[in-house]
Amino acid sequence: MNNMRSDIQNAVMFHPQLTSPSPEVRNLCEKVAQKDFIFLAGRKTTKLLTAMDPDVMDDWHAFQESWNRLEQDAFMRDGGTYRFRRHGTYSAGPGIQCPVMEPHQPHFQSTDYNSLNGGIPRYFAPIEGEISEGKVLRSALKLCCASFSSLAPYYSWHIEVHQFRINASQLPASPTPEGVHRDGVNFVFMMLVNRVNIVNGETSIYDRDRRPLSSLTLAHELEAAIVNDERVLHGVTPVIQIDPELPAYRDVLVITFSKR
Repeated sequence: MNNMRSDIQNAVMFHPQLTSPSPEVRNLCEKVAQKDFIFLAGRKTTKLLTAMDPDVMDDWHAFQESWNRLEQDAFMRDGGTYRFRRHGTYSAGPGIQCPVMEPHQPHFQSTDYNSLNGGIPRYFAPIEGEISEGKVLRSALKLCCASFSSLAPYYSWHIEVHQFRINASQLPASPTPEGVHRDGVNFVFMMLVNRVNIVNGETSIYDRDRRPLSSLTLAHELEAAIVNDERVLHGVTPVIQIDPELPAYRDVLVITFSKR
């Protein structure tokens, strides 16, 4: 623990752009460094986001509501019509906590990381302007920059933001249809935005030999998981509709950071 704390302090001392992380971010980084993942309770995520912007929760309901305007993912090779999404790309220099939005561009994963849908550029609808500039997403990006730049302080970052809805009224309805996987990035932040009329959807973490390490169902809004994608794999079990007469879905924000 002392060595990890010393490493973060040294990074701050010798990197001119990197500001000292808050005690909360430092604690988060130490746990990720030790275990390669962390699950965050909703109240903890709220505290971390509020430290980035005290008024962040003023935008929360508008942020949630924007998931109702996602567009269907047209690149599902399993023929599924259950996934809806929007996508945005950002960049940040070493130690920069306010990333810059890049021109809209496709999302690409090699088939090494996504055997189902990888290997081609996939064009998704852009994140709406009021959401990309809103308090919640900006605070989440700042939190990720503060955390990941503390863990790896000398890198510039390629950042991708994904809004996902899995519609459980259409079967199958899997948040990770590619199975247990890595995303092919360095760090992944996953936060539950809404969960309506469903069961299951357990997030599991595995080591590189696919041995299970931990699992948790993100059941309440703002619960989150952070993983070191170089070191662990993750997957989410399919979600199942409870009442067939009512809408059923799982809404998640995913932010990925890749070293440049």
